[in-house]
Amino acid sequence: MVGWMGNTIFSTRFIVQWYATEKKKQVVVPTSFWWLSVVGSLLLLSYGIGYSHDAVFIFAYAFSWIPYVRNLVIHDRHTRAHRDCPGCGATMPPKANFCSACGTRLPDVQTA
Repeated sequence: MVGWMGNTIFSTRFIVQWYATEKKKQVVVPTSFWWLSVVGSLLLLSYGIGYSHDAVFIFAYAFSWIPYVRNLVIHDRHTRAHRDCPGCGATMPPKANFCSACGTRLPDVQTA
């Protein structure tokens, strides 16, 4: 059951990525893709360790979750670095001085 769940979750990430790309009409890799990758690979690793005892299978998933977690960390840092415009609420890059949507001057960034 764990193996089938892992395989199903790991496989659905491609559907999620395909849908997001078709919706935006550009290549998109949503965070749900990375979460499905982490959960699916850990379930498949658990299956390999707990049931199949196949060294090749275990090694295939032993480290695959690391870049998925790293991508989630990078995405989180990137998201937190952006700022919201006080005038219209649009999200602006960290170094922007003016909102590209409404022209409002963005407040200076306070460093801690």
